[in-house]
Amino acid sequence: MKVYAVGGAIRDTLMGLPVHDIDYVVVGSSIEEMLAKGFRPVGKDFPVFLHPQTQAEYALARTERKTGKGYKGFMFYADPSVTLEQDLERRDLTINAMAQEVGEGGALIGPILDPYNGQVDLACKVFRHVSDAFAEDPLRLLRIARFAARFPDFIVAAETLKALIEIADAGELAHLSPERIWQELARGLTASKPMRMFQILLDTGAAKKILPLLLVDELVQESCREKLIAHLHLASNNLEERCAVVLMNLPANEIRAWSECVRMPNEVRDFSEIFSELNQSLAKAKGRNLAPKEILAWCNRADVWRKPERAKALLDLAKKIDLNVEVLMQAIQHAQALNLPTIIASLSQADQGIGERIREAVELARLQAISTAGN
Repeated sequence: MKVYAVGGAIRDTLMGLPVHDIDYVVVGSSIEEMLAKGFRPVGKDFPVFLHPQTQAEYALARTERKTGKGYKGFMFYADPSVTLEQDLERRDLTINAMAQEVGEGGALIGPILDPYNGQVDLACKVFRHVSDAFAEDPLRLLRIARFAARFPDFIVAAETLKALIEIADAGELAHLSPERIWQELARGLTASKPMRMFQILLDTGAAKKILPLLLVDELVQESCREKLIAHLHLASNNLEERCAVVLMNLPANEIRAWSECVRMPNEVRDFSEIFSELNQSLAKAKGRNLAPKEILAWCNRADVWRKPERAKALLDLAKKIDLNVEVLMQAIQHAQALNLPTIIASLSQADQGIGERIREAVELARLQAISTAGN
């Protein structure tokens, strides 16, 4: 049997990028031999094994055949007779269909094996699919969109764009799990140029199928895209910040509805909703400072009192993209400086034992403190 490093590890090495994970393919072996060598099987869909010492994943070379809908609708065939070239043929892009042999000590040896001219496409900065089987897996549309965000200088080959459009038109995206959709979108959002991901989704018709329609309405407008690009550039590559900026013009209820569709993590959803509500409040104010009651309402919604670090992150992001939050920040500082035990001690003995009375007193004190901000 022979072991090869394949896919992204070879691509990134050729690009001079750091390699964090290596995918291994084993050619000329069988399940029985892998088990005899101490490898531990994982997964049920196809034969993947954990190395007995390193715990790295090793997959037997395999071919596949489409048998159903979605990215899980495949039948895999792994056998010692399956060649490396056959295994590479089932991969998505030519730049991901290269391999190099792994020596006994774990070092890469020999020439780079490139049966589908991945090095040429890498030099030309082109995303080109390997074979017609590419269009059978809808997840590949999202992967290409995500790659476009990571490698913004690359273009999509005309024939590959046509295949992506066919994936979107065939309704295959509906068979992807929400978790996989979110995983790819999240990775694209934190890449160097997230707008490239959205552009691929727009160009293929996939945007209307997986993104909030109100967001799609924004993205089709050049002025909105340019503004979003500027905001994304100012935000950090933190997922919560990137997602909040993208969704900032959507009502919170629309964000909540979409978050349920893609199983967005709660902390990312909440950050986006609260930032959206801040943006909506400032937009309604039309340049004036928010009224003390409006500030207090947002503070309570954002749970500023128990989660001050999140509140600071929200306001710092707002300041980065030039939202008018100076008075709001001052107001929060005033309210946070209150001594709650002193406020409670000022109540009558009877009221000190009533939660509602305490809450009312604290709310009033906070409102008064907020009212002094900017004066």
